[in-house]
Amino acid sequence: MSSHLLSVDSLSREHVNHLMRVASRMEPIAQRRQVTRVLEGAVLGNLFFEASTRTRVSFHAAFCRLGGSVCDTTGFTFSSMAKGESLYDTSRVMSGYCDAIVMRHPDQGSVAEFAAATNVPVINGGDGPGEHPSQALLDFYTIDKEFTRLGKTLAGAHLLLTGDLKYGRTVHSLIKLLSLYDPMRITLVSPPGLEMPGYLIDLVESRGHRVEQRDSLNSDFSDLDVVYTTRIQKERFTEDMIESFAGVSQDFTVDRAFLDRHCTDTTIVMHPLPRDSRPGANDLSVDLNGDPRLAIFRQTDNGIPVRMAIFATLLQVDDLIEKDLREVRWFVPTRIGIDDRQL
Repeated sequence: MSSHLLSVDSLSREHVNHLMRVASRMEPIAQRRQVTRVLEGAVLGNLFFEASTRTRVSFHAAFCRLGGSVCDTTGFTFSSMAKGESLYDTSRVMSGYCDAIVMRHPDQGSVAEFAAATNVPVINGGDGPGEHPSQALLDFYTIDKEFTRLGKTLAGAHLLLTGDLKYGRTVHSLIKLLSLYDPMRITLVSPPGLEMPGYLIDLVESRGHRVEQRDSLNSDFSDLDVVYTTRIQKERFTEDMIESFAGVSQDFTVDRAFLDRHCTDTTIVMHPLPRDSRPGANDLSVDLNGDPRLAIFRQTDNGIPVRMAIFATLLQVDDLIEKDLREVRWFVPTRIGIDDRQL
C-alpha cells in the first residue's frame, strides 16, 4: 500500500486482506467497548469541497477513536480555491498543518493532483464520478462479515449492482476491488444511459469474473447473494439528462416485493447511502426497514473500524493498537438503533 489511498488500483489482494485484519482488531474500539490513544497529538485535515455527512463524520469519528483530533473544512464557496488558489498550493499549506488529509472534491482526478504535492498521507473521500476507495473497503468488509455469519464464501457468489452505475463512484471502486478475488457472478442493472463504464467491465471480465448487463429489475433473477443499489446521481446530470430521466419507471426500485420475488432469507441488501426515500426516486425503498436482510446500517457502522484501519496503516501504528487499550467509562447502549437485531 502506497503512502496515499487514492484508488483501489493501488491495492493488491494482500493489501486488502491486511486492512481487513486490522479492521477486525479495531472492532472493540469502534463498538465503544475499548479506547486507544495511538494517534494522540496527530491532526487530521478533513477537506470536503463537496457535500457530505456520512463520509465526513465517519472519517472524523474514526480518527478521534484513535486518539487524534480533526480540523474540518466543508464547502467550496468560501475556500481558498474559490479565490483562485491551486490544488498544489492548498495541498502544501494544509500539509504543514495536518498529519493526514481526507479530501472530497467534485472533479475526477483532483484528489490525486492534490496528493502529488505532498508526502503527508492523503485519502480520497470521493472525486466526482471517479472513485471512493474507502467505501469499497468498508463494503467488502461488510460482505465478508455477513458471508461469514451466513456460512457463505465469496468465490462463486452472485452480486447484483443496480442504480446509477455510470456516476456512482462507490460501485466503480467496489467492482474493481471485488475483481481481485476468486471468480464470481456480477449482474449489472441500470437505467439507459447510466451503465457501468465499459473499461471497468473489461477489467473485471479479464480477471475471470462473469459479468451480465440487464436493463430492468423485472428480469428473472435467482440465487442472489448480495443486492447493492445506488442512488441516481442527478446532481451530475446535464439539463438534457434531467429531462430524459423524468419519466424513468419504477423498474429500478429495490423494495420488499423485489426481495420476495428474487431473493432468499440469506440475501443481503446494501447501499452506500444516502438513499433517496422520496416517492418515485428509483432507489432502495424504506419498506425494507426492519428486515434482517437490510445490511445498510451494519454497513455504515463498519465504516468506522475500516477507516480506523486505513489511518493506522498509513500512519504506521497498526502494530501498536493492542499495547494502548483500556475499557470505556461511559454508557454504551447494547443496540444503537431501535430496529437493530442481534444476528
